[in-house]
Amino acid sequence: MTKRLYHDRPDLLEFDSVAEQATDGSRATSSSGEASCERPRPGVILRETAFYPTSGGQVHDTGWIALGSGEKLRVAEVAETEDERVVHYLEAPVQPSTVGAAVHGSIDPERRRDHMQQHTGQHVLSAAFVELYRFPTVSFHMGADYCSIDLATDSLTAAQLVGAEKRANEIVFENRPVRVRYASRAEAEQLGLRKLPPAERDDLRLIEIAEFDLSACGGTHVSATGQIGSILLRKTEKTRQGMRVEFVCGARAVRAARRDYATLTEAAALFSAQMGDVPEMIRKGFEESKSLRRQREDALEQLAEAMAEAALAGASGIGSTSAGVGGSSENQSARAADAASGGRTIIVRTFVDRDINFAKLFAQKIARRGGPVVALVASSMNPPGLVFAQSVGGGSDMGALLKQSLSAVGGRGGGSRDFAQGGVPAGCDVEQLLLQAARTIGG
Repeated sequence: MTKRLYHDRPDLLEFDSVAEQATDGSRATSSSGEASCERPRPGVILRETAFYPTSGGQVHDTGWIALGSGEKLRVAEVAETEDERVVHYLEAPVQPSTVGAAVHGSIDPERRRDHMQQHTGQHVLSAAFVELYRFPTVSFHMGADYCSIDLATDSLTAAQLVGAEKRANEIVFENRPVRVRYASRAEAEQLGLRKLPPAERDDLRLIEIAEFDLSACGGTHVSATGQIGSILLRKTEKTRQGMRVEFVCGARAVRAARRDYATLTEAAALFSAQMGDVPEMIRKGFEESKSLRRQREDALEQLAEAMAEAALAGASGIGSTSAGVGGSSENQSARAADAASGGRTIIVRTFVDRDINFAKLFAQKIARRGGPVVALVASSMNPPGLVFAQSVGGGSDMGALLKQSLSAVGGRGGGSRDFAQGGVPAGCDVEQLLLQAARTIGG
């Protein structure tokens, strides 16, 4: 078992030790039972270490290990083995002669300070949610940019979020001492811990925030709450466990506030408005966009209706298949064939400047105008596609007809007896596919 120097000295950034074993690059296993590394890497196990391994929601330290020869190796990751040893994964292998030799470890101070701020901030925030609302924390995650806690509650209001943030920062500003204590499980059960860990070991390491919180934890923490700097809650979301709250502390909170300010400043400049007016400007623009979208949809609906009526009127007097070139700005049909066959009207149209959604709308308008009528419609816009529709109960099978048309060009799609839609590869001659389908129906 590796001796953990960070348990009693979380501020320890330099230490001396002895290399007990050089690993062969096999993976270590985290306390959760999962492999901690994505690929095998060389590493070293020390007699004692101040490097924190990934565990308990907190990510590992990084830094350097200096050998007696003067060689300095980068520590890229730190993990636990199942027998509670700590493996320091290195960016370069160590020589066999290193085993048994004295080494000097140095920890990345900025990363350690950040982790101490985030982890202690989590203790304060979790305790604030319990104190104010009786919402216990069921899990904690520390990421590279933000941290999160999952609360055992089905809902969380904006007022509760603000209240917990306010209370947590009060504890930060009061600069309360943060102490490390040790107790047996029996003793801990009498101390009123915020959360008692699973019964895996009898000796527990406790983190105490003076007159505010006491919980079991193996992570690194600041020595007083004022060193957290500040706690900023970012957003919430519903999860399977309850409600997830994202937050940042200390230097991360400053960086997040700076990014937010820069974003708001840029947005305000785009709107030629003050930062406080940006939400209202966005809301107004969103409503205007919805209104324009509705107007466009209504216009397309009316256009499709008018074009369907015109197509049916033009086909009403045709007694045999006809083909011609259409060049109007409305339908931009490169070829159109309308026919009256067996007492039903067949409308064939290709749109080059309308997408497949308009082609679908046009075909539906044709089919709903009363029957018997068949609409064979295509859009050559990217992505190109076909739409086949007929009046309800028509004599053809649109799904089967579409499948036959698509099979010839490797397209994909499907549908029912009265309506079918599919896509075709770019460059296909959709007009020829429509005319072939029309000939199939017409016999």
